[in-house]
Amino acid sequence: MRLRPCIDIHNGRVKQIVGGSLTDEGDRARENFISFYDADHFAKLYESKGLNGGHIILLNPATSPYYNETKRQGVLALSAARGLMQIGGGINDENAPDFLDAGASHVIVTSFVFRDGAVNMENLEKLVRAVGKERIVLDLSCKKAGDDYYVVTDRWQKMTDVRLSLETMDELSDYCDEFLVHAADVEGQQRGIEEGVADILSGFGKRPVTYAGGIRNVSDIKELRRLGQGRIDVTVGSSLDIFGGELSLDDAIAACN
Repeated sequence: MRLRPCIDIHNGRVKQIVGGSLTDEGDRARENFISFYDADHFAKLYESKGLNGGHIILLNPATSPYYNETKRQGVLALSAARGLMQIGGGINDENAPDFLDAGASHVIVTSFVFRDGAVNMENLEKLVRAVGKERIVLDLSCKKAGDDYYVVTDRWQKMTDVRLSLETMDELSDYCDEFLVHAADVEGQQRGIEEGVADILSGFGKRPVTYAGGIRNVSDIKELRRLGQGRIDVTVGSSLDIFGGELSLDDAIAACN
């Protein structure tokens, strides 16, 4: 299990938000933390701790008046620790190469691939042709509906008909290098991991998988390791001391190691 660091950027600032509260209308979100530091500060910190494979998420759509500043912050972080972090948020086949050139190790994609409630294979294949599957992370962030979890797009605002399952992951694994899964129902709420999501992810071993959502403390990290049989990497956000929480970054790293 590895700790995968994160940098979430909204309205041009590094933030931790409650994922389910995010709306494009008015660029609003319920905020847990707003940093006075630019994004490159956190990228340099992660590099100094020997962390890599984390993600930068741009939380404004391209139509937002804040998008350019949000993107600028993301590129700052990529440039500060070249090749160490992935980036997502509005990625498509046309702009993906630019983010890789800016220093991203991978691009993280959801909405470009999951369109009109289903997997758009044409877009997925275009993306693979543009950058190669070895540079693609597919974001299968999800919300629960009934007894199942379904992929959500557009900054966790739209449900799709794509069920999070071993079958889905197996079918998509030929088109990516990794999977990232935010349990959006608990994202940013520090109320514990979504065990149902962890159970699904634990059965998959073809590609690296990172779980995010709800982590409060070292006990939650250890529980995720148990549920995932050591196969699931973890992202911790709002509960970290660097984002205003009580869990020290060093303790989170040690719990994963």
